[in-house]
Amino acid sequence: MKKEIPALLALEDGTIFWGKSFGAEGEAFGEVVFNTSMTGYQEILTDPSYAGQIVTMTYPEIGNYGVNSEDFESRKPFVEGFIVWENSRRFSNRRAKESLEDFLKKYQIIGVEKIDTRALTKHIRLEGAMKGAISTVDLNPSSLIERIKAYPSIVGQDLVKGVTTEKKYWWDGNKKGKFKVVVLDGGVKFNILRELSKLDCALFVVPASTSAKEILDFKPDGVFLSNGPGDPAGVPYLFKTVNQLIGKVPIFGICLGHQMLGLALGGKTFKLKFGHRGANHPVKNLINGKVEITCQNHGFAIDPQSLKIKMKEWQVGSHIETGKGWLGESAFGKIELTHLNLNDGTVEGFRCLDVPAFSVQYHPEASPGPHDSKYLFQEFLNLMERGN
Repeated sequence: MKKEIPALLALEDGTIFWGKSFGAEGEAFGEVVFNTSMTGYQEILTDPSYAGQIVTMTYPEIGNYGVNSEDFESRKPFVEGFIVWENSRRFSNRRAKESLEDFLKKYQIIGVEKIDTRALTKHIRLEGAMKGAISTVDLNPSSLIERIKAYPSIVGQDLVKGVTTEKKYWWDGNKKGKFKVVVLDGGVKFNILRELSKLDCALFVVPASTSAKEILDFKPDGVFLSNGPGDPAGVPYLFKTVNQLIGKVPIFGICLGHQMLGLALGGKTFKLKFGHRGANHPVKNLINGKVEITCQNHGFAIDPQSLKIKMKEWQVGSHIETGKGWLGESAFGKIELTHLNLNDGTVEGFRCLDVPAFSVQYHPEASPGPHDSKYLFQEFLNLMERGN
């Protein structure tokens, strides 16, 4: 019988949980967050937007369908650590190549099970996402907590530089397509590239540090601003580049790309208490009145007042007025709020009315069951059509 290795989870406020190691051994520090998805753990582990974070899964049993070679969202896992109630050592799926445990060991990701994930999630919801650590080495709570307090906060950090591509490349080696799109890579998910590729886009992926001049010299039909990790305000070079692209080429942003567009328009961002991470977040489309069930992964949001968007008073569960009227303004003209989070009223999408640019905070390429949000990729194509 395999020897059980104890593991300690500690949070910066002094809260501790004891569990058992099931991945790599050692230590991991980061912001402790939770994800409410029932499936998709492989996509979560390989999503670059989780860089700098220790992810807790709220669903109790994780790993029962193993890990395959097809569902990677990037070149490797980027989470700092992984917390579950129960790791399923048996896995069953025709595509599975290895167990979750073997996968974590291969990539040196520390996994901890038998943590009371319900209690941990409730604590984060009440107190907010915070710094923490998981360790199989330092099992002294006082010692680990002191080290956590000295660990840098995610706020203000540039985590993009650790996940962006080092070299420019054509996605799938394809240089031919109806539309030539530059992807400004802040930590792009592969499935976003797959969806754009399906719509006859030739995608040229470039590092986040690429200048606006280099992008415009390429003469793209459009620019896509990708998702990515951390505090958007910690990546000023990225939103300064976006600022120089606005009005010169059609722009579509997702997640961090949405925040980059907001900052480039003169807006500001703020840190959410515990973020939005999961596959079941309701978002209202204020243009057509429909509610979309969305996948989300972010800890920061656009401040609507910074874009002079006058938010209307409403309560969760109440009727929300649709149609025009949710307007703001920037140096590039009027901005229209297009999507609203129905859980907390935060901004989930907006579009510029005087220049070809729009963005959403959630992930339309993901499929939490419904494919409610795939239309956004077609809207980007429509924008490029009009721009030609």
